[in-house]
Amino acid sequence: MANMRLFRGKTLKSSTPLYTADFAPIAAVPTGDRVFIGCCMLAVIALAWAYLFYVDHQMMQSKEHWAMSAGMDMPGMPMARAWNAADVFFTFVMWIVMMTGMMAASVTPTVLLFAGAHSRRGETSVRMLTLMFVLGYAVIWTGFSALATLAQYALHDAGLLSPLMAASSSWVSGAILCAAGAYQLTPLKRACLLHCRSPLGFFMTHWRAGSLGALHMGFRHGAYCLGCCWALMLVLFVVGVMNLLWVAALALFVLLEKVGPAEILASRLAGVAMVAAGIFFITGA
Repeated sequence: MANMRLFRGKTLKSSTPLYTADFAPIAAVPTGDRVFIGCCMLAVIALAWAYLFYVDHQMMQSKEHWAMSAGMDMPGMPMARAWNAADVFFTFVMWIVMMTGMMAASVTPTVLLFAGAHSRRGETSVRMLTLMFVLGYAVIWTGFSALATLAQYALHDAGLLSPLMAASSSWVSGAILCAAGAYQLTPLKRACLLHCRSPLGFFMTHWRAGSLGALHMGFRHGAYCLGCCWALMLVLFVVGVMNLLWVAALALFVLLEKVGPAEILASRLAGVAMVAAGIFFITGA
């Protein structure tokens, strides 16, 4: 019950969606802190997308050189040869930056709500605590990026990845889409999505004080975020890991799932569509 005081007696159900939630905690953040945190998140998003456009440009140049001279490609964007340590490292960096660019926008409202909750408690180190909260998220998505890098390496090593970093086998593409679509329909997906859409409820039930508490809350809420979105990220192995149109489309869908209306319906419709597309890939193989 003590955590309820964070919101001045307002009792909110844990299922309260973000788009209808009481945004008073955000208003409690001093203007300077609110502008600073918002600008930092915008800067992170802008830098991430700038890097992705740069890598995409370099990859296209590398592909042209490879086509003309049989194998010239930039480190981290391997085409037909075996990977080396540099390829693994740069691919890992690419995944981290890509996940940052895709997820930062949908996380920003939660970050501001976290800062607002601390401001209402009279904390004087809101910026540092907010940074620790964001670091918790970063740990989760860095771990996912490592797993995605290993998956990409395995597909490349097995000869199942095209020069555009998309699955070259219809069976593999179909299996990925069916698995990702089926997950969209599971209770686990729904539970994680509800946690992502109700950060106020999460803070009221999982509040921890101090820097380590902020890190723990970021880690825990980041785990729900990963549980909500990891299957959608697998679609990139079908359409092309660096297909920026699809990267942007998935980022927009993740944002709509978290802050838009009819989130469960949208999630399930997307799941059915992915399963249907997967079956089409497999039966058409």
